[in-house]
Amino acid sequence: MPRAHRSVVKKKRHKKWIKRAKGYRGRRSQVFKIAKEAVLKAGQHAYRDRRKKKSTFRAQWQTHINAAVRQYDMSYSVFMGKLQKNKIELNRKVLSELAKEKKEIFEEIVNKVKTK
Repeated sequence: MPRAHRSVVKKKRHKKWIKRAKGYRGRRSQVFKIAKEAVLKAGQHAYRDRRKKKSTFRAQWQTHINAAVRQYDMSYSVFMGKLQKNKIELNRKVLSELAKEKKEIFEEIVNKVKTK
């Protein structure tokens, strides 16, 4: 039985992994075994961080809202509690944008919450 030569298939498979590792530093972009490990690890990080990004943005919005609300002698938690009590349903993303770009509108919201 003649033996099957794998050189073409093997080279194609190796090139595919090395192509995915393009731009990595050192041997990570040139050596098959190391490139494959690097690509797999990068995929794990990408998967995890796509989910982590949501909590990072939420924390950032909370920081923006807190900084804006502190100017009106109120803390973030008190502000959010009063928003819920007054049934004002604005999410953190919108509140953060208002605090940064539309300060007049944000001030109206804070005053409305403060008076009640």
